[in-house]
Amino acid sequence: MSASESANPTADLDVGEMRDALPEDLDATAYVGPYQFPDIKRRRIPGAMYLIVGCGLLGLYLTTRSGDPINVSKGFGIGGVVLIAIGAYHLVAGWPLAISQIDALAAASRQIGFPVGHASAQLGWRGILSRPTWRILLYSAENPPTKRGLVLIDAVDASVVGAMVHDNPEDWSEYVE
Repeated sequence: MSASESANPTADLDVGEMRDALPEDLDATAYVGPYQFPDIKRRRIPGAMYLIVGCGLLGLYLTTRSGDPINVSKGFGIGGVVLIAIGAYHLVAGWPLAISQIDALAAASRQIGFPVGHASAQLGWRGILSRPTWRILLYSAENPPTKRGLVLIDAVDASVVGAMVHDNPEDWSEYVE
């Protein structure tokens, strides 16, 4: 085998044989069942880790600052304070989800005031503390839909943050028989 062939392991492959594919665990087409959105309170795990490391760095700086600054400098203290601040933010912003996307869709359907056909849910965040909020887009059940609405539902206490309904401005007449 020549040096150029060993440098390029795909030299023997035909271009038609090369395929880009997702690993099995990331292939959504093979997934069966409703998707379960991960709970945001998982932010608390790295938050606790940041606090522990930050306290360690700050403690190391405070106990050795009178010694040789070559081994433990002010950077340890600054890094410790920054990690403690980031860890505290993660702990505060790690809201537990009180309602799932299915419950949010049901609450939005009750709020909107028309029979719902197609709908979609998206989890977003609002405010500096990243409070989770479900954004539910709903279309009326007619074909084509005559109304659409957007409902924002707080994912922590299940309250309706806001709702908006209006006539559907989209022209779908070319798609309807």
